[in-house]
Amino acid sequence: MKKLFIACAFVLGTFTAAQAQATFGVRGGANLSNLSGDLRDEELFENKVSFHAGVTLNFPVVEDFVSIQPELLYSRKGFKTSGDEYTNLLLQTRRREGSVNYNYLDLPVLANVNAGPVYFELGPQLSYLLGVNNETEVYDGNGNLIASSRDEKSKEGLSEFEIGYAAGVGFSAQNGISLGLRYNGAFSDFVKEDVNFEGDLTNARHSVFMLTLGVRFPSAL
Repeated sequence: MKKLFIACAFVLGTFTAAQAQATFGVRGGANLSNLSGDLRDEELFENKVSFHAGVTLNFPVVEDFVSIQPELLYSRKGFKTSGDEYTNLLLQTRRREGSVNYNYLDLPVLANVNAGPVYFELGPQLSYLLGVNNETEVYDGNGNLIASSRDEKSKEGLSEFEIGYAAGVGFSAQNGISLGLRYNGAFSDFVKEDVNFEGDLTNARHSVFMLTLGVRFPSAL
């Protein structure tokens, strides 16, 4: 957690030192998340709808054309399980039901390019795993419950930090309101040791589409 605060302070301090005219804003919206990567039994994981919310700072580099925008967002990622039967590594028939929420604090630093009312954004993202809500149950081939992770909150086996990227496109109005579609991807796996899904999450990465609504409020730094 300390590393994330240092990164936040560095980004905000750098742009404050530039004494640029900036706009503060808030942002929130819906997430459509799942897993990507070289997954085993990929068909067992389905999209999950959740949300994100947070604050933004926008610093113009070329007025009305290019700007830099760091953001600090709370974002819920994860997946649902399909409920389909599968065969594990011991050739046993199993079935999972439920979903998993991974609660992150995201720090994207985006370059924004404005083309009239349309904007494009791209940049790196540092994420810190705040917590987990694992609500899955495992059944055997006869329908008997053999394992439950209901209300499981442990981060055991997971990487707390994740390096990724964000890219998107949207529309912004002169009154400071914007609506955008953004994709968040990761450069590295977030599972160090798969302790809950029998190795199916080995090589898993977060994949998130965001429908995001933003409002900017003019302010001077």
